Amino acid sequence: MKLWDVIVIGAGPAGAVAARAAALRGLTVLLVDQATFPRRKVCGCCLNRHALSALSAAGLGELPAKLGAVPLERVRLATGGRNAVVRLPGGVALSREAFDVALIAEAVQAGATFLPGTRVRLDESESTASCVSLSSGLRAKALIVADGLNGRVRADAPVVQTGSRIGAGAILTDAPDDYEPGTIFMATGHGGYVGLVRLEDGRLDIAAAFDASFVQTHGLAGAASKILQSSGLPGLPGLLDANWKGTPPLTREPVQVAGPLWFAIGDAAGYIEPFTGEGMAWAMASAVAVIPLVERCVAGDSLDLPAEWVAVHRACVGERQWACRALARSLKRPTLCRLAVRALQWIPALATPVVRSLNRSLMSPSGVR
Repeated sequence: MKLWDVIVIGAGPAGAVAARAAALRGLTVLLVDQATFPRRKVCGCCLNRHALSALSAAGLGELPAKLGAVPLERVRLATGGRNAVVRLPGGVALSREAFDVALIAEAVQAGATFLPGTRVRLDESESTASCVSLSSGLRAKALIVADGLNGRVRADAPVVQTGSRIGAGAILTDAPDDYEPGTIFMATGHGGYVGLVRLEDGRLDIAAAFDASFVQTHGLAGAASKILQSSGLPGLPGLLDANWKGTPPLTREPVQVAGPLWFAIGDAAGYIEPFTGEGMAWAMASAVAVIPLVERCVAGDSLDLPAEWVAVHRACVGERQWACRALARSLKRPTLCRLAVRALQWIPALATPVVRSLNRSLMSPSGVR
């Protein structure tokens, strides 16, 4: 059985970027995913400036434009029949079907081997001090766990925050022209919020976060319809008949983000309700940051690496996750949201600190922009 330098579990943005980066360093890399591609994901499909800087740090800065990504200029916040427009330039909208497939292709072109449709688990009983083993008989000197929000590569389950909202998403082929390209629409209300954005092929992507009790009462489609109606945004014919997908509770923390010969990145390293592309930014930023530690692990220098990755990951994405945690808490308070929208109608500049935070370029722990 071949001994790989690195096995990456999960071929989303975090896993594919990490696999490509490791292959470019001359390592033998196997990228594995239980899904086949293209696949549909519950995702806002936004890459903000932070996400794009992480992509550039990985050497893939031109990829979104090649795929026809839609430049984003603004966010329209709506609640209680009022709405306010905040400028948020520098990001793009891009479907996950196109983006994920392109990132996997880049990893394969760099030298990684891709194995889709394969489910694996960490076999700690067969792992040694110099080799990690998986349930399918695969072995590697280092393992990158990028299996997402509900991954099951490791035996221990993540800790779910009490009251965590669940995610939901759908894509509409036909939608009113009121939802113009270049704008992120955000509707908030009792029970959750709904984000909408036009994709490169003209479809309307819908991504939402709902209280579990709200979904139990109204269903995913009904919950989205209720919030859009109360917010004052235009109605969406076909919303109730769309193919909706849900997620497990969003806000969760793993028991560990690293261990002997393995490192968790992306959503597998913890997740907080993101805002305008931050989840994608965390995924790719952590993929870039983990590679120097993986190289050392492959070379046999693995003793202190788990503790190092905890510190590096915290420096890389921890601060921004706390900012999103604060935003998520604000979005759970409809009265506060209404006051914020009213204030922004009169003084749009009040959003400047948040816009600056979201548009701040990536600075990796090594100082590489």
